[in-house]
This record gives sequence, C-alpha cells and structure tokens, in this order.
Amino acid sequence: MFFYVYILKSLSDGEMYIGYTKNLAKRLEEHSDGISFSTKTRAPFKLIYYEAYLNMKDAQKREMFFKTGWGRQYIQKALKHYFSAKI
Repeated sequence: MFFYVYILKSLSDGEMYIGYTKNLAKRLEEHSDGISFSTKTRAPFKLIYYEAYLNMKDAQKREMFFKTGWGRQYIQKALKHYFSAKI
C-alpha cells in the first residue's frame, strides 16, 4: 500500500493545497465534490504533483515539509516550467 503526498491547484483562486492520503483517487474526488471542509469553497482543482511513499510517517513528514517556506520553494523550482507556462 502506498501513501501519497499531493499538491492541488485551485482553478478558482490559483492557490495550492497540499495534503496526503492513502487513496489518491478517492481523495481527489472528495476535493472535487466539495466533501473536504478545507477546500470546499475553492473547487475545482487540478492535480499538479504527487509523490508515493511506502510508509505513512514518511508521507506525513514530506507533507509538512511542503507546507514550510523551504518546501514551497522546492515546489516552485521542481515545477518551474508549469508555473511559468501561460495556462
């Protein structure tokens, strides 16, 4: 079983949402359907990045890193071409 750290981009406000889950497809559906309290007012979303881990604690630690300033810088560098594209 894998645990996923994922990054969504809100198509309504352009902001990112970072989370982790053990069922990525189900969690994305919950975000899209407005079931998730933290994102229900910001739908629709686009999945822009994810990583898979074999250990839940590793995924949680990576999620927490992405939510820091250093983590957000990492995301900006890793997805440099995505963020600079005229989409």
